[in-house]
Amino acid sequence: MAIPSSAERAPRRLEVDLDGPGPGEELVAHLRPVLDDLTAPPHPSADADGWPAENGAGERADAAQLLPLLDAQLASRWLDVAARRMRAADEGFYTIGSAGHEANAAVALATRPTDPALLHYRSGGFYLARSRQAGRAPRTGILDVALGLAAARDEPIAGGRHKVFGHPDLAVIPQTSTIASHLPRALGVAWAIGRQQRLPARLRTPLRWPDDALVVASFGDASANHSTATGAVNAACWSARQGVAVPLLLVCEDNGLGISVPTPPGWIAAMFAGRSGLEYRRDEGRDPLATLATARAAADYAREHRMPVLLHLACVRIGGHAGSDLETAYRQPADIASELERDPLAATLRAVVAHGLLTPEQVRRRWALVRDEVVIAIREAIRHPRLGSAEEVMAPLAPRTPAAVAECAVRSAPEGERRRVHGAQLPEDEGRLTLAQSINRTLADVAAVEPGLLLLGEDVGRKGGVYGVTRGLQRRLGASRVVDTLLDEQTVLGLALGSGISGLLPVPEIQYLAYLHNAEDQLRGEAATLQFFSGGAYRNPLVVRVPGLAYQKGFGGHFHNDNGLAVLRDIPGLVVACPAHPRDAPAVLRTCLAAAAVDGSVCVVVEPIALYHERDLATAGDGGWTAPYAAPDHWSAQHVPVGAARTWGDGPDLTIVAFGNGLRMALRVGIRLRDEGIGVRVVDLRWLAPLPIDDVLREARATGRLLVVDETRATGGVSEGLVTGLLEAGFDGRLARIAGDDSFVPLGRAAALVLVSEQDVEDAARLLLS
Repeated sequence: MAIPSSAERAPRRLEVDLDGPGPGEELVAHLRPVLDDLTAPPHPSADADGWPAENGAGERADAAQLLPLLDAQLASRWLDVAARRMRAADEGFYTIGSAGHEANAAVALATRPTDPALLHYRSGGFYLARSRQAGRAPRTGILDVALGLAAARDEPIAGGRHKVFGHPDLAVIPQTSTIASHLPRALGVAWAIGRQQRLPARLRTPLRWPDDALVVASFGDASANHSTATGAVNAACWSARQGVAVPLLLVCEDNGLGISVPTPPGWIAAMFAGRSGLEYRRDEGRDPLATLATARAAADYAREHRMPVLLHLACVRIGGHAGSDLETAYRQPADIASELERDPLAATLRAVVAHGLLTPEQVRRRWALVRDEVVIAIREAIRHPRLGSAEEVMAPLAPRTPAAVAECAVRSAPEGERRRVHGAQLPEDEGRLTLAQSINRTLADVAAVEPGLLLLGEDVGRKGGVYGVTRGLQRRLGASRVVDTLLDEQTVLGLALGSGISGLLPVPEIQYLAYLHNAEDQLRGEAATLQFFSGGAYRNPLVVRVPGLAYQKGFGGHFHNDNGLAVLRDIPGLVVACPAHPRDAPAVLRTCLAAAAVDGSVCVVVEPIALYHERDLATAGDGGWTAPYAAPDHWSAQHVPVGAARTWGDGPDLTIVAFGNGLRMALRVGIRLRDEGIGVRVVDLRWLAPLPIDDVLREARATGRLLVVDETRATGGVSEGLVTGLLEAGFDGRLARIAGDDSFVPLGRAAALVLVSEQDVEDAARLLLS
């Protein structure tokens, strides 16, 4: 008998009363004496049930914000209790809570519902406060969170794929980061907003955010030590020091612990206070009115001065890191008890009474009312269906609309605009171009028709790239569209991610493939996951250009000759292209840019460095590694769908499949074999993810013999996936593969000892033919 999936079975009705013994009671037990001890005269401005009354005037205006603050904090705390009881009943799947961090609700109240927010995972208070601030009913935000705890398919952002705080209508961008890896993106969003403000109106591209928005990004004190966080803060300071507008409010929620490891006292202040280019503000978290004022002042400063501000928010962690964390194993009972005395919710409960906003009885009634709203929400949430198939899970991962991409890829600007970006001579009139030249002209052409296209990276501007690929583009497109960044790959990608989610079409360059590994999590953990964990509500269109691979005749050593691509090929949904010949590069690049613009695709274009300026194929002066640039009226014939290979020749005897530098070797070997009367066809993969299995299978069956030439490594290389895919698809002919050794690439002539050589290709081909 088949076991029903979690999506099929009827969930139990969770009858556990939240206000009684059970998991999560430790989050609220210490607050019951606080409620019992509240004493104050009644105030006529509150209604009988304790819901928000009309704000008073004058001196009561600030204090009135304590009511929405209290609502958000109460709901967040009861949801944390519910999360632990849901887990115990096998109806919930996430127990990292916000207990002790609810002061972050003050940050929501100090900002606007249109200010993009990238939130720490303890941001229940912030999310619920913003939901109310945006005019939504109290129970709506509560249900959002409850659906996330239940992994319900109808949860409004991730759709049951993860428990995140996010909503497209609240400008809350979902984050799955636990190590502040979202901070480079947050910087990128702030940079995109600041850039927009300083552009003349004719150059502006409509962004997702208001021009006067600021960006909120919160993170923990332990995550502040991660290289991603320190790099992002450094880049924000570096930008501000140069007068770049960066309206960024960084909120460090400091509870003094990284799971079990204490943060040294004073460490966050020592790291951030007094830094050039960073305004530092601190709040002790003991007085909710003071927290509201400090948060408002920090937000106003970032918005007015368009510079980064760090709000150091003292918090406590109540109930351990998560429901499964037994903190008594590493903390003393006295330390845990002292934390409870600093509970921000207790301070707010006292404050609303002390300032005459509610009577003690109204506070107690409110406590129960919010608890009951949470109970209603979780009972509804567990009745919602969960994801029920792999197809449903993966639906938003990497949407593909090939027809729309094709139409976008062949768009062209009017000739006058093309001449403005190219100069007097259009590329189709230049004669035969090298690989580097064809990429350069394509970027200019797409920039002419796509005003949001943005090139950025180390040395891409005035220098024109290490290999001259972007030479002249800054002069022709302007410094606002071709941007030299600081030397930090995480920042390069973060600026691009923030720009993409804001409405631009970023094309960052990572100077060498080996340098990408410094920042690869920005692709894996941030870029590729965004559509997946937001159900497509948010996306970051991105085309990363990476000069890479080897065969530079021994020059440069490992860091300039990296042939490892496995780290890219195993990222779900990522498109990886490798155009090797100038005949293909323009169409491949245009397709990637169109896929990013239309589908929100995240693409990496690996450009073989050794072929950038190559001109010949078989003999000196034959021009076989150059090609004329097609005029716009021929682009539709050149369009390359994602995952489509190209076949050179139609020989009946042997099929060789290759990519990158291997393509040139295979074509040269094919010419020699042809001269001996052996018919060879060479397949250029062009796309390394997704692999063109069907195209290769067709060409392999045409000859019955297939040689796979893989210039990456034998282990983890491209050929492993290709050969497996061909065998699974039913290829039963003769097959062989050659690949690089499982080694880093050494300096000088020793490089040839571990890389595939042209002679290796020829020997393997003859063996397969014998």
